[in-house]
Amino acid sequence: MNHRLVKIAALVGASALLAGCASIRPVNDARSAELTAQSVPEAPDQWTSARERVGEVQVGWITAFEDPVLTSLVEEAQRNNPSLQAAAASVRRANALAVQAGAPLLPSVSANAGASRQETLEGPPDFSNFNAGLQLSYEVDLWNRIDAGEAGALASAEAAEADYVFAQYSIAGAVARTYFLVIEVRQQVDVAQGIVDALEEIVRIVELRYQYGFASEFDVSLAESDLASARDTLAAAQNGEIEALRSLEALVGRYPAGLLETATDLPKLPAAPGAGLPSELLERRPDLIAAERDVAAALNSLSVARAARLPSLSLSTSIGGASGQLEDVVDPTNIVWTIAGNLLAPIFQGGALDAAFDVADADVNAAVAIYADTALNAFTEVESALDRGLFLRDRRAALETNVSRSRNALRLSNLQYQQGEIDLFDVLGIQQRVFGAESSLLAIQREQLNQHIELSLALGGDWRGTSPR
Repeated sequence: MNHRLVKIAALVGASALLAGCASIRPVNDARSAELTAQSVPEAPDQWTSARERVGEVQVGWITAFEDPVLTSLVEEAQRNNPSLQAAAASVRRANALAVQAGAPLLPSVSANAGASRQETLEGPPDFSNFNAGLQLSYEVDLWNRIDAGEAGALASAEAAEADYVFAQYSIAGAVARTYFLVIEVRQQVDVAQGIVDALEEIVRIVELRYQYGFASEFDVSLAESDLASARDTLAAAQNGEIEALRSLEALVGRYPAGLLETATDLPKLPAAPGAGLPSELLERRPDLIAAERDVAAALNSLSVARAARLPSLSLSTSIGGASGQLEDVVDPTNIVWTIAGNLLAPIFQGGALDAAFDVADADVNAAVAIYADTALNAFTEVESALDRGLFLRDRRAALETNVSRSRNALRLSNLQYQQGEIDLFDVLGIQQRVFGAESSLLAIQREQLNQHIELSLALGGDWRGTSPR
């Protein structure tokens, strides 16, 4: 009997080994690569927006801003941002589901033990029963249904991991953009305060001139109206500063108290990063990697649905003993063993299995379409970011000229005013033009920093010095 049990166990083990030898995962991975490659237009050899920028894609782009406060805040956000924590939990969940999906590929072993005692007030003598047993069951994966289920769960886990990496990149970019917004708004507050101060001086002079009959009530009303408008702009800028600060604090996982300290000036614009080749983008961006893994997961689900329409074979064996005495439970004369096989073939399910196959097939088509859409969006983001960098460069040059010429005009107007050639209103009007030009230049400087971030993210560049995977 023991010899026969060994043969049974060997048969089950051999079945498990045989079923696991021909994994379907490489087949569906290859099919996924083929479908995703066919779903997107052929990429050009170089980016159309920047043919001169073919260098390596930048990693560690946060450090290029040379701001330790920013780097520290990005690292803090990676640890404490709730959205990232949720994404990390999704990765752990997906990995656990993959383990769960692959469990049926191995035999299931369980044990049981029990005891009972029967007593009567009169009649037959008391009776005790002790039993113990071991059960082994296994479904032979004839058509790779279980294997495909595990492969699909593994692909989903890989997609979740890539989504998590993409979320890390996105949070780093959001922190940097909000950080620069805080700095710019603070500088805009200074500019707005300068305008208010200048207009307060105008109102004071106009009111004084009105008292002596050298200005009309219209002049006073106009000056006070300009001052009220400037104060409104100042209040809006101050409110924007607090809101930006609170947004930044929330991003890094802090209470939004509006008390976070930042640098006082926007950093120097780093050198433009290399853009790499368009063909490399598909293998580098985490969201594209995740989308491709979703296609692989859908293909494996299709394999599961296909195999579900075919017969399944289950094997089971058990061994156990029972006796009125505990010590006799393992006595060979009391041990019983069984073996069973079960072949189950679906015959009529009301069309449910065919419908499940159609659902899985539609899911594959949808996953491929989503991949194509993600890829096209990625290409668009890179090309647009490259174009935007060129336009912002031209705009900044024009605004720098505007600021320079406006400041020179203000200097000359002060000289003319001192010589009595122009009125004070002319001087203060030119001064407001200087403030406006400086405000526009600040905005463009931040837009350039944002463009650098957006291009780095669009290219799939890691904010750290090395890839986390």
